[in-house]
Amino acid sequence: MRDLQNQDRRPMHPPRMGCMLPKILLADDHAVVRLGLRQLLQDDCSSYETGEAASGRETLDKLRHQHWDLLILDIHMPDRSGMDILHQVHVNHPGTRVLVLSGLPAKQYAVNVLRAGASGYLGKEMAPEELASAVRTVLSGRRYIDTTLADLLVCELDRDAEQPAHAQLSEREFQVFCKLAHGRSVSAIASELCLSVKTISTYRARIIEKMGFSNNADITAYALRHEIIQ
Repeated sequence: MRDLQNQDRRPMHPPRMGCMLPKILLADDHAVVRLGLRQLLQDDCSSYETGEAASGRETLDKLRHQHWDLLILDIHMPDRSGMDILHQVHVNHPGTRVLVLSGLPAKQYAVNVLRAGASGYLGKEMAPEELASAVRTVLSGRRYIDTTLADLLVCELDRDAEQPAHAQLSEREFQVFCKLAHGRSVSAIASELCLSVKTISTYRARIIEKMGFSNNADITAYALRHEIIQ
């Protein structure tokens, strides 16, 4: 919990002046999901200016060329891991808040994405009013924590509570874990993250030790069993 609190103390983008509308970027590789999110935001009493991105590369490109107050990000993008994108936003665009969107249960990703700097986590089965509430909360500078996520954070504090093995991984370890689970080689991961092969090998060794695995096959099997990858 201390790490989560510390990570949220990042600089906020200066308040917008005049009547400029909050800008929200919708990043999901499915057009129907982007359309649904846009419609839900339009149905809300608030007013927003929205944009869309259909891939990780397009998301990062739009973030580089324009300021966005909020990024609603699908954790599973076709060309870049959502965790990679989240890390890039946290480091390079600290004025952009992030709501992570996923079809997977909150217990699989929620705590890890909060550690990585996200301001909230939403399941794709959410009620329409939940999206509106989450957006307003995050744009006000606070984190959106629903009941399910609050319970997970309580369990994070309770060392006697049963937690999935991947919950003990650091932000970077979890990022590398996801790439290994997808079958990426150590050298490929090093290139993608701009780190040395030795550093990635060290992360891999820590992951295997912490989770009690023997090899990469164990990592992939675990990730599939716990629906971390599809």
